[in-house]
Amino acid sequence: MKTKLIAPSLLSADFGNLQRDIEMLNDSQADWLHIDVMDGRFVPNISFGFPVMKTIQKHAKKFMDVHLMIVEPEKYVEEFISHGADLVSVHYEACTHLHRTIHHIQSLGAKAGVVLNPSTPVLMLEDIIADVDLVLLMSVNPGFGGQKFIENTYKKIAETKDLILSNNSTALIQIDGGVNIDNASKLFDAGADVLVAGNAVFSAESPERMIELLKV
Repeated sequence: MKTKLIAPSLLSADFGNLQRDIEMLNDSQADWLHIDVMDGRFVPNISFGFPVMKTIQKHAKKFMDVHLMIVEPEKYVEEFISHGADLVSVHYEACTHLHRTIHHIQSLGAKAGVVLNPSTPVLMLEDIIADVDLVLLMSVNPGFGGQKFIENTYKKIAETKDLILSNNSTALIQIDGGVNIDNASKLFDAGADVLVAGNAVFSAESPERMIELLKV
């Protein structure tokens, strides 16, 4: 996969005009569509489930990147993949049998990612890094959009890059939370490959132009 990818988060889209916003992203320079699924248990918010996924699948023409902020994600990965997920990321903190879950996702034909909360150290991935396709570093505490970026993320990017290289892994590094025009280039320079942007894109006067600016 090429790097310097932008994945607008549909959590910040206008749900009254979801088809319109997905079609806008289809026509933009966005690379992926990032889909945040929250269950009200692993995180204190609830987003959406399979009925909304069905709508997204119907209209999306780009790579569908599903981030499961849910407990027991292994119970649902197959259905998310059947609803069009090209990549499914699960939280290290939510998976009792992470290795099994990662390989189950891959066996179903999707790419598999592992997510770390801000307080979870990168070294916890040492025994799984060679198996995953992506590492998602949360740069805010998960559960709500519009939070302030956590600066320690830059240190974790460097640590993740070192871990990837030392284990001959091909995993991409994705950043989610507080990404905007002020830090996007710094995150890419630090070693990130994929940036998730929600409010920065959908609150912009021209979301298409904002996506272009984030990629520079």
